[in-house]
Amino acid sequence: MKRRNGFTLLELLVVLIILGLLAALVGPRLVGKVGRAKTQIAKSQIALLESALDQYRLDMGRYPTTEEGLKALVEPPNNEEEKAKWQGPYLKKKKVPQDPWGHPYHYRCPGEHGDYDLWTYGADNQPGGQGENADITNWD
Repeated sequence: MKRRNGFTLLELLVVLIILGLLAALVGPRLVGKVGRAKTQIAKSQIALLESALDQYRLDMGRYPTTEEGLKALVEPPNNEEEKAKWQGPYLKKKKVPQDPWGHPYHYRCPGEHGDYDLWTYGADNQPGGQGENADITNWD
């Protein structure tokens, strides 16, 4: 009698069922941690942008206006007098980061909650929300 090498269909099905059960048990736990990690990244990026804005203010004597936006941290002003004061770029990567969900951060100066307001709307990019969809701000 010749013996064939390989797996039987039943063995393959058992392995697939086991892998499916493991994915069903572990998957939801990992997804929740990814959401919390993105929220922490957004909070860290807002803190980094706050530091860059403070450095800009020390050099320029003011925060960027809403119209100038966060681009003022990486692009010199057009005004020659202000260009002489500008010591940027104020961000290491020389570009303004997007939030962890791929949306731009929102910036307003003067702010409603302080000298300036800096925020992201979270994963859903809509005001309000819970969990990963919650707004992350510099004033809370």
